[in-house]
Amino acid sequence: MRIRAAEADVATITSLHPAASPAVPQPLLAVDGVSLEYRTPGRVVRATHRVSFDVHAADRFVLLGASGCGKSTLLKAVGGFIAPVEGEIRLDGQVVHGPGPDRIVVFQEFDQLPPWKTVQQNVMFPLLASCRLGRREAAERALHYLDKVGLSAFAQSYPHQLSGGMKQRVAIARALAMQPRVLLMDEPFAALDALTRRKMQEELLALWEEVRFTLLFVTHSIEEALVVGNRIGLLSPHPGRVRAEINSHQFDLHSSGSAEFQATAQRIHRLLFDETPPVAPATDAPARQFA
Repeated sequence: MRIRAAEADVATITSLHPAASPAVPQPLLAVDGVSLEYRTPGRVVRATHRVSFDVHAADRFVLLGASGCGKSTLLKAVGGFIAPVEGEIRLDGQVVHGPGPDRIVVFQEFDQLPPWKTVQQNVMFPLLASCRLGRREAAERALHYLDKVGLSAFAQSYPHQLSGGMKQRVAIARALAMQPRVLLMDEPFAALDALTRRKMQEELLALWEEVRFTLLFVTHSIEEALVVGNRIGLLSPHPGRVRAEINSHQFDLHSSGSAEFQATAQRIHRLLFDETPPVAPATDAPARQFA
């Protein structure tokens, strides 16, 4: 009986502490079966259909697809500005119901900085408006992140005195100063010339290496997706559906000339523009159309 009792105790301990079953890390951000729609005169158009993907802490996850596939709409939904008609978005396991300082968006427009505020004041503004810090602490944090993006010498300059790339760096510093759980970037370098765009990609990756923030990045450039992301979600043409997910952690800014990089880019192109479209989902609403 003693032996059997001992064996039972061992079995109990093993079941409570299974050595061969390590805990699987939960995603920081989960997009689960999300469908998004927008209304036009006379009809409701579906932008995305049942899109699912996970983003873990310190991931650089890229949404890649042709114009009109719903990737920017998805980013707005993650930001809490659009409510899904189907599925849900969770941050740290909690359903997203609206905007919050835990998700900050950087858009591609340069003129998102109030022109009457200095660079430092622009970075301080959301910290003060959200009452997260006092003026002294906000000023110190603003200078800290301006230094991270290489603009500490321009702290007292005004936006009209900066180049387009410098304005975008201010926008990134302002977003990171809020210390969001997820940084959302909507084609932030699309309007830049090729050389400035390359420089901004370098700076973004160098900043990520130092700060290790979590990034959800939208682009329609295959090459940019491979360079910026460590994982890429490919969206089909409108309405956007997930066609594939590609691991791209092996690539960097110096990989573009390699055979592996080019082969992966060609593979992504085939996946994105497969001439066989997915079957349109059935719907009971006659006004809803899938364009």
